[in-house]
Amino acid sequence: MTADQRLDQARSAYEKGTFGGDVGDLDAAERGLDALEADTALARGRLLNVRFFADGVEDPRELELFERAASLYAGLGDQRGEGEALFWIGIVHQVVRDDRAASLPWFERSLALATATGDKLTQSYALRHLGVVAHADGRLEQAREFLEQSSALRRELGFLSGVAANQVGLAYLAFGDGRRADALSILDDAAALARDTGADAIARQVAEARAVIAP
Repeated sequence: MTADQRLDQARSAYEKGTFGGDVGDLDAAERGLDALEADTALARGRLLNVRFFADGVEDPRELELFERAASLYAGLGDQRGEGEALFWIGIVHQVVRDDRAASLPWFERSLALATATGDKLTQSYALRHLGVVAHADGRLEQAREFLEQSSALRRELGFLSGVAANQVGLAYLAFGDGRRADALSILDDAAALARDTGADAIARQVAEARAVIAP
């Protein structure tokens, strides 16, 4: 249902209850509003995450919004939505608060729910950030596996700017293995994907990686 349909459902349930004495539609209307609130909380939290990258200042509402969304989705039995919200809780811990250990269980649970519900996009995100954790912890082979699995899903979905982002991480891993030529080749691919998809932020990451790998 669309947001307007959920609001219409709530309005109809109110009118039937108030003027007709029929309260049979109240539960369904309330569930519809819970779903709408969950979607809105998730969307607003993601906007706050972008603002964090713009100004580097954490907004405490971000985590609250993602936690609210996860709770509402869980209450609705919406495992797909819950898996996405749990991923973003992990992002707050990993990216905003720089706490890899705290982020790990959220990404793992997100991946489990996304896999169970066939949500390949959220799977790709969870795998990418599990790869980031593994890389930082020195589990390099596992990091490579996570990033490659994420990239395979993203290519399948046509999410090529996301593939470019993963290629940057894979280039650093190749360089760490002493495979400088491979790393530069991976960066060439990432640069082309970033250019073709208009992913300017990823293009800057590619340039930064190239400056490290081929100074």
